[in-house]
Amino acid sequence: MIGVEFLKGMGLGNRLFCYITARSIAEDRGAVFATAGREYLGADFMELDLGEEIHDVSAYRHYHEKEKRLYLTTSPHDMVHGCFVGGTDEELSRVPDNTILYGNLQAEDYFRPHRNEIGEWLRVKKEFESYEYTSDDLCILNVRGGEYAGDPALFLRRKYWTDAMKVMRSENPRMRFMIVTDDTEAAAKLLPGIEAHHFSPEKDYVTVKNARYLVISNSSFAFFPAYTSTTVHRVIAPKYWARHNVSNGYWASEQNIYDEFEYLGRDGKLYSPEECRRELAAFHYPETQPYAEEDPKVAAVRKRNERQRLVTLAVHKAQRILLRQGK
Repeated sequence: MIGVEFLKGMGLGNRLFCYITARSIAEDRGAVFATAGREYLGADFMELDLGEEIHDVSAYRHYHEKEKRLYLTTSPHDMVHGCFVGGTDEELSRVPDNTILYGNLQAEDYFRPHRNEIGEWLRVKKEFESYEYTSDDLCILNVRGGEYAGDPALFLRRKYWTDAMKVMRSENPRMRFMIVTDDTEAAAKLLPGIEAHHFSPEKDYVTVKNARYLVISNSSFAFFPAYTSTTVHRVIAPKYWARHNVSNGYWASEQNIYDEFEYLGRDGKLYSPEECRRELAAFHYPETQPYAEEDPKVAAVRKRNERQRLVTLAVHKAQRILLRQGK
């Protein structure tokens, strides 16, 4: 048996990564697939085969995916807890039978052999399917807000979105844009004048999945809708993923370089997955150590980032005022 436990507090994208990775490894091993914590899955709009049910996780071995972290002054979180930069854990596919897997579990190496099956594994129930926003002249921008919006290291800056829109307009000058987001307030401040929606989780999911053109954020939510889409022509994602705004060459994490995406850098240029992997292979990771929560340097970075956030909000507000005056 190879299993996975869905944990309270996980987002849908993280839970689906756990599900797909564990199921793929079970398939590769010819092992029984099993799941625990089903009450936290929250994917009733999908036809998921959850395998056997694990009632007592303590009765099985636990394997925690290997981690690699950098402790950097980009944010208080990264200083104290570290920024996860890990790649593929080669031991994951060789764990003993009767093991439950834990971790980030987002490397494509774990599930690439099942690329053509994953769409079936994550099939959306017919009553939840929607092609309302499937159009050759419409690009969906999947903006992640919520807790991301308060973190300048994490919340994708406006330039990422406007650069991506330029790329899409170079392909079709008449391209229209619509935002699908978990936070319409943050999206409206970030990209004023663009229609923004937060439907239900399932409607958000299928709207992303069935788009022709996609610009996604550094959130796990959009990965599988984009990866399993049968309609999408082009997907743009942020280079360096969760540290697009601040990285000097590292990825947060290495696991988030995927074969099907194009990656947009802060320089406004697009990079292929192969180019990203070559650059990463040449990157030299610094030696870093965690900071104590009470370290004055942590407090200083917290204040710095809060000032940066407030300045950004003020700039966005001024731009919205100018936009309204220009109408």
